[in-house]
Amino acid sequence: MNYKPDPIDTSKVNLTTEHLKITELLAKNTHEIWAKQRFSEGWKYGKNRDDAQKLHPGLVPYEELPESEKEYDRVVSMGVIKTLLAIGYRIEGSKTTTEKTATVDDSNLSLILESLKKSSQLNLKSLQTIRRETINLHLRYPEIFRILGEYILKLGEPLMAYDILSEGLKEWPNDIRLQQLLVLSLARSGATQRANNLLLELVNSGKNDEETICLLARTHKDLWQQASSPEESTQQIALAAQRYQQAYQMSGDYYPGINAATMTMLMGDAETAKAIAVEVREKCLAELPPVSQRNENDYWLLATLGETALILGENSEAEDWYGQAVKQSKGKFGNLSSTRRNATLILEYRQGDINWVKNCLPISRVVVFSGHMIDEPGRTIPRFPPEIESQVYEAIRDRLIQLDARLGYASAACGSDILFLEALSELEGETHIVLPHEREQFIKNSIDIIPNSNWRQRFEQVLEKATEVIIPTHYNLEHSNIAYEYTNRILYGMAKMRAEQLDTELIPMAVWNQQIGGIGGTARAVEFWRQWNNNVEIIDIQQILQSVMTQKVEILNTLSTPPTPLQPTSAPEDENRLIMALLFADVKSYSKLKENQISLFVEYFLGAVAKFEAKSDYKPVMKNTWGDALYYVFSNVRDAGLFALEICNLVQSTDWEKVGLPASLNLRVALHTGVVYKYTNPITGMTTYSGTHVSYAARIEPITPPGKVYSSQAFAAMVASEGVKEFTCDYVGQTSLAKGYGTFPTYHLRRCGGG
Repeated sequence: MNYKPDPIDTSKVNLTTEHLKITELLAKNTHEIWAKQRFSEGWKYGKNRDDAQKLHPGLVPYEELPESEKEYDRVVSMGVIKTLLAIGYRIEGSKTTTEKTATVDDSNLSLILESLKKSSQLNLKSLQTIRRETINLHLRYPEIFRILGEYILKLGEPLMAYDILSEGLKEWPNDIRLQQLLVLSLARSGATQRANNLLLELVNSGKNDEETICLLARTHKDLWQQASSPEESTQQIALAAQRYQQAYQMSGDYYPGINAATMTMLMGDAETAKAIAVEVREKCLAELPPVSQRNENDYWLLATLGETALILGENSEAEDWYGQAVKQSKGKFGNLSSTRRNATLILEYRQGDINWVKNCLPISRVVVFSGHMIDEPGRTIPRFPPEIESQVYEAIRDRLIQLDARLGYASAACGSDILFLEALSELEGETHIVLPHEREQFIKNSIDIIPNSNWRQRFEQVLEKATEVIIPTHYNLEHSNIAYEYTNRILYGMAKMRAEQLDTELIPMAVWNQQIGGIGGTARAVEFWRQWNNNVEIIDIQQILQSVMTQKVEILNTLSTPPTPLQPTSAPEDENRLIMALLFADVKSYSKLKENQISLFVEYFLGAVAKFEAKSDYKPVMKNTWGDALYYVFSNVRDAGLFALEICNLVQSTDWEKVGLPASLNLRVALHTGVVYKYTNPITGMTTYSGTHVSYAARIEPITPPGKVYSSQAFAAMVASEGVKEFTCDYVGQTSLAKGYGTFPTYHLRRCGGG
């Protein structure tokens, strides 16, 4: 028999809270129909099923069914809904429908989410939609936030999880599980010191449960890896081992046990580590279901068995267990990343081959993309004519498959960008889009340039499917492509941050004709990438064009024309539009100064800042001050960041009371990077920099805590993009900026190896 099941693909269907409510109604109705049929056949309720006497324990109201029975009905019902949506139907309701779904409260939604989570029915886009909608509901229980946060963490999106969990903690600030998940999201996003501080607060307040102690141990392990001195390294690894052993003794659970074994080995006590590993292996084998009954919930058991084998030096057995864990991971990149980090630590300690870990525990690569737009009608020399669209698409898709790349960052212009996003969606990948300016203007400039085409529709579709759409500049600069250059750098930085979170490889990819181009174009993107990455993948569109058009003599003739007559693709660049790093700072307690202290402030505080600046290695290209406010412009983010950290340190380490100023004097410092306009002020005759990005930077400063340096997402992305090593940017969350400027992602700057 050659029957091969071919179900309708529902993996790309996006769900809403309304769909979840309908799922619960369908599940309940399915039970009601079944129960009615059984009663009509003479069945009755019985504690145990008895077919001879027609007794059944399921003949109770739906609400009284065990959750396992409800889960079955929910999964079947959701399958029906997803199938209808996948084949193009829409589900719309009337007033009566709304009244019915309103009976499904948030406690039911929590259970539905839990059921669907177990059955892998939810994708990241659905979770985002549900997250947006649940925030607007008047929820009575924290479970929805717990489930959403935990599941999104498993998918490897710690920043998104942090925002969701923060929303939950606004309503339930004392919920221990929300606090634990929030800390885990911080740890996975790289904000180790902040996570450690929060956990110490929890432990000191009496929260000494196994999960909290394990998380605290994890942060000590991360701080050990980040340590900048041998003393700090020794202290942090000892604290990590101590806390994991404490949690293991409390619970006897395999999770703290395997971590205790690993940290003990890394401290040099191989015999104790192996003894713990043997105990843990026995516990895991006792809990592990038979092969036929295993599912994604068994991932950590399998991964732990792999780690115990690695500690015991049984590499072939470890490879087998890790392979089984990967099969159950179901795209949970966050889980795979954690497993890979521990395995890497063990192999590094044993001086083994790190590539072995990458092969055993593969994580899809992250791709940052740039490529040529489709040719406009009338282009003299073809570069990307519509006739080769399908060949370019196939080349992109095949390269993604070859690279095992399933996470992508790109813009969304007609042509290569959209083809890349469509190919990634076909491969069930995750897409992130950055547009250079507002959507409507982008459509006019980069989508609606081909008459009678479907690019507009396809643009809307890729945006709908994207995990996130970011617009770093909310205006279009005529006669300048600097916003596109800025976008390319932000894209590279965000992709690099994601790759580092997941401990996977970043691959830049371009559809390019290998010819030089203007600012903001594909050639410039490739040039920028090659400064930081040697593994740039090029899909040569010129070769594709030649291979497809070999029978068209007129095309070949134009291809043989030297490249010098190429029409300019962009206007000459405005040299006064530049990408710069911006610093704003103001002084806490300045408003409390007495009149006789103003002169002291000018002499000692501003004087100290001036002396510091004169000696600093990080020179601003412009500076200004008014009252207690400081404004600096730098040519790069590294100089701006180091200057900010050092000036903060200067202010905090100075005893201001000695010179008659308040001891509480401190600085709030904000950093941003963006496109600015350089000009000579006709009134002062001084060179200055202005624009909406300057205003944006100024709005971050008032929400920055005293003594801290905060930055925008763009600044953090540029730090990653340019490979800055001296400091890092830890995610703070979605923060409301001053003067109603909106809510945006915010980061905290700190020196590497420090707080």
